[in-house]
Amino acid sequence: MMRIMPFEIDPVIPAGALSSAPQPTLRTPDGELALRAPESTDVPAVRAAFRDPDIRYWHARSMESDDEARAWIADAREGWLKESSGQWLVTRAADGEPLGRIALKDINPLDGCAEIAYWVLPTARGTGVAPRAVTALTEWATGLGFHRLDLLHSTRNEPSCRVALKSGYPLEGTRRSFALHTDGWHDMHVHTRINS
Repeated sequence: MMRIMPFEIDPVIPAGALSSAPQPTLRTPDGELALRAPESTDVPAVRAAFRDPDIRYWHARSMESDDEARAWIADAREGWLKESSGQWLVTRAADGEPLGRIALKDINPLDGCAEIAYWVLPTARGTGVAPRAVTALTEWATGLGFHRLDLLHSTRNEPSCRVALKSGYPLEGTRRSFALHTDGWHDMHVHTRINS
C-alpha cells in the first residue's frame, strides 16, 4: 500500500470553514447592496443575465432554459458545500432586486487563494455595483483568512480593469493567451490583493 505524502503545513483555510455554516449574506460598506446566496426564485434574473450579450461574451456561457438556470443555482449551492466556490447574487438591500453576481471561485484552501469573478446586469451598470460588491467580498474573505485573491479579466475588458483598480486590486501582470473566448484566445490581466 502506497503512503500519501503528508503536507508539513496546515491549510490556510481549514476544512469546514465555509461549509460548516450557511452561506452568509454580506453587505457593502454603504449598506445599499446585499450579497446573498442564489435562491430558486432567482431563475428569471439569472436567465436575464445570460441573455445579455456582454455577459455571454465575457463568460463564454449561454443559458437557454429555466432548467439550466435552476442547475446554475444548484451548482452554486454545491460549490459552497464542497468549499470549492461561493456564489452570491448582488441585490439592492432596500427591495432585494438582483443587480449582479459575484463569486469566489477556484478556492485553494491549502494556500488560501481564490479568484473573484462577477457580472452586473445591464440596468445596474455604471452605478458602482461591481466595485462595492468586490470590496464587500474581499473584506469577508480576508477576514476569514484568505491570503491571496486574484481578479482576472481580458485585457480587452476595460470596464473590468477599472473595477479592479477601484476595488484596491493593483495590476500584477498579464497572462498571455490564457482564456479562450468565442472569438479566440485572450490575454488576461491579473489583479491581486494580498492579505498582509
